[in-house]
Amino acid sequence: MSSKEPRGLGKGLSALLGDAPDVDQLRKPVGYVNKEIIGTRSRQNSSDIFRIPADMIVPNPFQPRFTFDEEALEELAASIRTLGLIQPITVRKIAGGRYQIISGERRFRACRMAGMPMIPAYVRDADDVAMLEMAIVENIQREDLDPIEEAMSFQRLIDECSLTQEQMAERLAKKRSTVTNALRLLKLPVKVQHDLKEGLITVGHAKVLLGLEDHRLQERLCDMIIQEDLSVRQLEQQIRLAQEGNTPARKSATGELPAEYTQLGEKLGSFFQRGVSLRRSAGGKGSMTVRFESDDEVRAFLEALDSIPCR
Repeated sequence: MSSKEPRGLGKGLSALLGDAPDVDQLRKPVGYVNKEIIGTRSRQNSSDIFRIPADMIVPNPFQPRFTFDEEALEELAASIRTLGLIQPITVRKIAGGRYQIISGERRFRACRMAGMPMIPAYVRDADDVAMLEMAIVENIQREDLDPIEEAMSFQRLIDECSLTQEQMAERLAKKRSTVTNALRLLKLPVKVQHDLKEGLITVGHAKVLLGLEDHRLQERLCDMIIQEDLSVRQLEQQIRLAQEGNTPARKSATGELPAEYTQLGEKLGSFFQRGVSLRRSAGGKGSMTVRFESDDEVRAFLEALDSIPCR
């Protein structure tokens, strides 16, 4: 027997995932609020993301890939319609006021297929690699980057500055393992990357999901993390039990919520952009998780509570 058999979840899969409700209502498209190309006069920073009209972008004639899997493009386009473009493309300005793709032609084609009129992109001077490297490194050293933004910056150094992982680690004063682990996050399905970027799951959750090879299974388990508010240890335990063919210790207990619970979720959700997660067992016990985007949302909610007359 081969020692490298795929590690499936076997008979425990159905018991692990159950028929949990959809969590897509918690997701929203990634938005880039940086500058638009039209009307921009000052020289841009290499870390800025611009929104460029799709008809101003042209393919690179030196693109090494000549064929693109149409089915895979359709899947990526469907994801972009729902979640937006997670990783911007990179372009350079050419004659005629147009922008030529340096990297990301597959993403660009999927954006066109999805009907996006504006494409998020980095704009760089192709002949100024040293300045670009400095700008990206400076961007990485910011403290407010989410894990996916950091991983994307590492990948840009590889793609556009021809740096190895060892060279990156040296320039950033980081361990090579830190760089390697960050880059692995970009191997996750787009939906999982989105949820990590938006803070719906943690890097710890993502590392556990990376141990599974099936992308659809990774997505379903990601949904379960959000629905059940699982810790990293709980997720590992559930997967381990399923791999052993045992019934998981805790099954999804959300099920169909009574109407008053749905109303409560809708009312609270009007204050919090990331929504509210409700769980309830058959016996009536449960929990409620509120995810907020900013302190302003919390203050607005407290002000609404203060305005309610005391009984």
